[in-house]
Amino acid sequence: MTWPALLEMQFMRHAFAAASCIAIAGSAIGYFVVLRRQAFAAHALSNVGFAGAAGASLLGIDPLLGLFGFVLASAVLMALAGENVGQRDISVGMILMFSLGLGILFVNLYSANADAAIGILFGSVLGISDEQLHMTLVTSLVVMALLILMFRPLRFASLNAPAARGRGLPVTALNLMFLLLLGATAAMAVPVIGSLLSFAIFIGPAAAAQAWTGRVASGLALTITLALLESWGGIAASYYINWPASSCIAMLSFAIYALGWLSSRRPRWRRSARRAHPVAS
Repeated sequence: MTWPALLEMQFMRHAFAAASCIAIAGSAIGYFVVLRRQAFAAHALSNVGFAGAAGASLLGIDPLLGLFGFVLASAVLMALAGENVGQRDISVGMILMFSLGLGILFVNLYSANADAAIGILFGSVLGISDEQLHMTLVTSLVVMALLILMFRPLRFASLNAPAARGRGLPVTALNLMFLLLLGATAAMAVPVIGSLLSFAIFIGPAAAAQAWTGRVASGLALTITLALLESWGGIAASYYINWPASSCIAMLSFAIYALGWLSSRRPRWRRSARRAHPVAS
């Protein structure tokens, strides 16, 4: 079998495989993040891992273990904040502030861990080891399996939480489970694409897809397709133009989101133009 030039190197194959896992699981979770208006929680969970990685390095533990532990614990705290949007955002902001403060403290207490902890913020999609690839694959499979099991009640609770509660669905438990899945996905994505740019996968494709279709099933399929295209295109672009892969993925994500936003606004512009310049009869 003859590989394309960029796939002849093992690190590039690892990059495509890991990015594909993250694109599928991250964008599927991201669709419900946008549907449930929890983008701030996704952003916070992607960033609180910095404190966990820094603290683990300070204690001589694998930074990835600290990352996962801190992110999942933060997800539980966010779930306890309740479902009121205003109160929830305040709680998420406070958790984010506290965790970033802890991260800075840990780095200052032991400066030798700074490179490992700060590296978490930016990721290294072109430096994925066999162990990281295996962890990414297993985590994405578990997340997708649980998301499939939760799909129907989660869709109902996301679209109409009061009605779902009235039907007897455990909305609070669903919210907790969803945030744990979001946390696990964020912890998986951060070492690969970085905490600062994970929004490119979690939010961008879902926001664009929801601008084009209001149906959940087709929206999910389109979200995953866009995320895969952005991930593959970003990695390929980074290989040929020698730019950071995460930056290329983020730029593609923004471009597709902007296209979706503009296309959703076009009918409004046309209606406005017709009202301003009615056709003479």
